[in-house]
Amino acid sequence: MNPSEGLKRLLHSRLNHYLHLFEQTMTTQIDEFADLALELGITTVPTNMTSIHVIDCIGKNEPINNTAIAEKLNMSKANITKISTKLLKEGCIKRSQMNDNKKEVYFSLSSKGRQVFEVHDMMHEAIEHRFISVLDSFSESELQASLKFLQALIDQMDNIVKGDKRA
Repeated sequence: MNPSEGLKRLLHSRLNHYLHLFEQTMTTQIDEFADLALELGITTVPTNMTSIHVIDCIGKNEPINNTAIAEKLNMSKANITKISTKLLKEGCIKRSQMNDNKKEVYFSLSSKGRQVFEVHDMMHEAIEHRFISVLDSFSESELQASLKFLQALIDQMDNIVKGDKRA
């Protein structure tokens, strides 16, 4: 085994450990999100991050249609339809039609959805701050190497998701 092979295996092991911790952290963050919302007087919130990210996408782009949400979140239109139907029932979003196009449906946030959007934004700011503080100890060249590494992983995962058997 050449010297870099051991380092590659160690990176793989560390990445697997990180992904395991990340999965656990997501559960914790959903709980933190619900707790923060409750502190702010929001008694019911969506219970999964995908629904919350749909609310976030709508809040940043309203009014927005199903197709645009699907494109921005890299999800299927069918999945967005399913999520938006649930969010409509929960009172987080509103649907409307433009005067010049009665066929197409657009979504915007209700007041409840706006509150969820704002709590999500607060959570993202805290998470981003923690992330950036970890990177403060990295040099510019280390940051560039990290970015190159992450982009290579993203490219590989994109290819797998798209069905490329060579990835």
